[in-house]
Amino acid sequence: MHTNQWLALETSTDTLSLAVARGTQTWTHTSAGGALTSTHMIPQTLALLKEAGLALTDLQAVVFGRGPGAFTGLRTACSVAQGLAFGADLLVLPIDTLLAVAEEARAANASTGPAPVTRVLAVMDARMEQVYVAAYEFTPNASDAADGTNLMQGTWRCVQPPELHGPESLHWPADWAQDSFIAAGNAWPVYAGRWPTAFTAVQVMALPAAAALLRLAPAAWAAGAAVPPEEALPLYIRDKVAQTTDERMQIKAQQAEQAAQANEANKTASPTITP
Repeated sequence: MHTNQWLALETSTDTLSLAVARGTQTWTHTSAGGALTSTHMIPQTLALLKEAGLALTDLQAVVFGRGPGAFTGLRTACSVAQGLAFGADLLVLPIDTLLAVAEEARAANASTGPAPVTRVLAVMDARMEQVYVAAYEFTPNASDAADGTNLMQGTWRCVQPPELHGPESLHWPADWAQDSFIAAGNAWPVYAGRWPTAFTAVQVMALPAAAALLRLAPAAWAAGAAVPPEEALPLYIRDKVAQTTDERMQIKAQQAEQAAQANEANKTASPTITP
């Protein structure tokens, strides 16, 4: 097994975000997602792997943002991750998209902010007048924090699991003071003026980028979060959206088609010998 070589797929929003890690190097792709995701995802993924000089079989695992997020986007990322991993005999590593939001905001602040971020309230637009919310705390590695040389490494802990709320009902851990955390996500302009009056934390725009999934992958792998392709599932926390029989059949057909495309990509992709 090749260590620290990952492929990350993130399509929980209207953005298609892909990333490949090979040791300390990272290659990324970002483009419009939504309806274009199903047609662009696999070709762009194979192009990114080629740019990194990797074959699918060189990877440690396929990582994907499991949700919460847009239903179609989550199904697409999961299906493609399953197909690619199955054909290359790899495990799949599902990671929460709200944790990726927190990591993206923390990493951005680490290079520009006056003080390291250790608490993040992740808030993403869930459509239908609602938001996805979760709270996370980051603890830098003790040795790095002591000498201040590398505050990028550490451990995330979820202190408020993903939930679904109206913007007016947004809440955060009771022991978090307003000046002790930042709020990160994409919901701020969508629901401006509708947040609780007690909510005065700094608001930061952030999306669950695939590069953030790569940074989270080693810890998730070490924690035993990797699963066989057939056991990888999206995370849905909205249960009020009913699907008709026709819609369910269309979803199954779409998943089967995407898995078949991914398997075909495995057969046609030229293997690369990694030095």
